[in-house]
Amino acid sequence: MRQMTPMLLIVVLTACGPSETPKQPSVPIVEELAADPARLKDLRQQCKTDRATLGDVLCNRVAEATRKRFYGDGKTPYTPSDTPPKF
Repeated sequence: MRQMTPMLLIVVLTACGPSETPKQPSVPIVEELAADPARLKDLRQQCKTDRATLGDVLCNRVAEATRKRFYGDGKTPYTPSDTPPKF
């Protein structure tokens, strides 16, 4: 009985290992999305109509890439004109 206990323990611990999860397709990074405006436009439309299927991770990256394309790198300083506007 004493020799069987360690063997039984090994079998039980082996059976409790992590199960394999199905692989999800890789989500592109923000820079990849920002570099491809046609794909970004398509994904933005898909996120508007079917966010549940695409997933929050991808749609959040699409939103971040859109923001990045609109605002740029954010290093351009604000430079007002020398003459004030006339109303």
